[in-house]
Amino acid sequence: MILGAVLAGGMSSRFGTDKALAEFEGHTLIALAVDALSGWCEKVVVVGRETAPAPTLPDWPRPGMGPLGGLAAALHAARDEDYETVLTCGVDAVLLPDDLPRLLGPAPACLAQQPVIGLWPSAAAATLEALLHSEERHSMKRFAALVGARLVEIPVELANVNTPEDLAALQARLPVRPPVHYLREPG
Repeated sequence: MILGAVLAGGMSSRFGTDKALAEFEGHTLIALAVDALSGWCEKVVVVGRETAPAPTLPDWPRPGMGPLGGLAAALHAARDEDYETVLTCGVDAVLLPDDLPRLLGPAPACLAQQPVIGLWPSAAAATLEALLHSEERHSMKRFAALVGARLVEIPVELANVNTPEDLAALQARLPVRPPVHYLREPG
């Protein structure tokens, strides 16, 4: 079983406002991330926020630990609820590959371009705890190395929304869809 975890505890400092609530194609980024993971996971949680369109968890061991604090909370929840793995993404994960779990399986693995998008065994919780309590560099790539994760390269550019301009550029990259015209039946 897979637990999905949207890592949403960032400060959005480069975005200027709450990035999770920014809209893309009429939906908030956080809702899009939850929906994406819902297609692959038995349950989805949002980590690092008090309110979200899914159950929430606080970062572990405390806020301000970056994506690793969110991942640690998700790994603890997965271990406690008997999930084998955790599929993670950031709050700005829009347009993920349709076959993401297959690309990342078996765990541990993450995308080389964005290691916050990964598939992690729940048993890795102890390794992450040790890293977060150490003086070592607290980064997703460091954690990935410690658990022997594969860094998966994919041929498409993933969205990385850090500023409103990034979001506008992402929207501009999408093909223009023609308007839908509904024909009324005579009557």
